[in-house]
Amino acid sequence: MTSIWGIVNVTPDSFSDGGRYLDRSLAIAHGRHLRDQGAHVLDVGGESTRPGSKPVGAEEEIRRVLPVITALAADGATVSVDTYRAETAREAVAAGARIVNDVSGGLADPEILDVVAETGATVALGHWRGPSADMYAKATYDSVADEVVAELGERVDAALAAGVARTRIILDPGIGFAKAGDQNWALLRALPAVQALGFPVLIGTSRKRFLAQAVGEEATQDQKDLATAVTSVLAAQLNVHAVRVHNVTATRDALAVLDVWRG
Repeated sequence: MTSIWGIVNVTPDSFSDGGRYLDRSLAIAHGRHLRDQGAHVLDVGGESTRPGSKPVGAEEEIRRVLPVITALAADGATVSVDTYRAETAREAVAAGARIVNDVSGGLADPEILDVVAETGATVALGHWRGPSADMYAKATYDSVADEVVAELGERVDAALAAGVARTRIILDPGIGFAKAGDQNWALLRALPAVQALGFPVLIGTSRKRFLAQAVGEEATQDQKDLATAVTSVLAAQLNVHAVRVHNVTATRDALAVLDVWRG
């Protein structure tokens, strides 16, 4: 079964819902709402990774996410912290997070892999080629699928060398990260090659820019959510481990239709 990760952005500048849940009470309420809608994991982040965004620093990131993680974990929710900083990851796991979702795959702050190993958390290793402020500078590939698979393999090796258990590793091909337009679609078509590395795969397409190729540059949020739900179903047909989305209800319903279709 493909699980649903609901996005909780405790940020003022995320590309889709920046500022809506910066207030911790609103963020906690939003996380609870996503869980009620069917999210299996709540992915809490305190720094936007949209193209062109600037880093906020560990102190501010921790200030934003820690109260939200503490409250949601106390509810019994499975919480992931969306961070590439070792300091934030350590504090978040101590507060109840069970998963560290590092879009950089341990490249931005290699000590984060040590934190994962020491705490016994699960880690989602993303494919990444540089910070969000200059995200597309390295979006050059001879074969996007082959290169992403090879680079994810290197991140797996680094995690294992740090002492992270194989059973605690999830891979994310990093849709939208150092990938433009058709490169994202090519990578999605090549998901079996990513899965062949032998680890659960997390897919994050939600409301991302490349979806405009299918639904148009002026697409509404509802159209983007529908496109996201379709990609969720297509990924689930390949038995991916999880999809990370803003609109949990749309993807929940789409996956329910797939389950009935499969019988």
